[in-house]
This record gives sequence, C-alpha cells and structure tokens, in this order.
Amino acid sequence: MPDRKSWEIEPNSPDLSTSEVLFEMRVIGNAVKVSAIDPVTNIEISVMGPATASPYTLKMNALRKLKAVIQKRNG
Repeated sequence: MPDRKSWEIEPNSPDLSTSEVLFEMRVIGNAVKVSAIDPVTNIEISVMGPATASPYTLKMNALRKLKAVIQKRNG
C-alpha cells in the first residue's frame, strides 16, 4: 500500500492555490516514484529518485516541480 501523506507548506505561497499538497511515494525496484497533487487545481506531477534518497529530499523535489508547473500554467 502506498504511503499517502499531506505536506504543509507556507499558507500564503503565491505559487500554490492551497497550503496543502498530497504526496504518494511508490518504490519501483531501486527507485521511488513520487507524485505530488495540488487538491484545489488537481494538478499532479511525478518525479523519480533513487530509493536511497531521504523521503524529505524526494518530496521537496516533487514540490519544486509542482510549483514550477503551477507557475507555468498561471502565466
């Protein structure tokens, strides 16, 4: 069963429409697929990282990508 947790970020972040991001981490061999979802806009991204990386590092990489995608879509 995947590890689903939400991650609190700064409440007034201009890059995200909400202060909550949902994460899903799934181990695939020697890698981890991390999905990050903004529940308000329903924008979802995925990143891959080594299974040896810390969950914090993997989540922060996914969060950075999610912010970039949201910024790009907002113009």
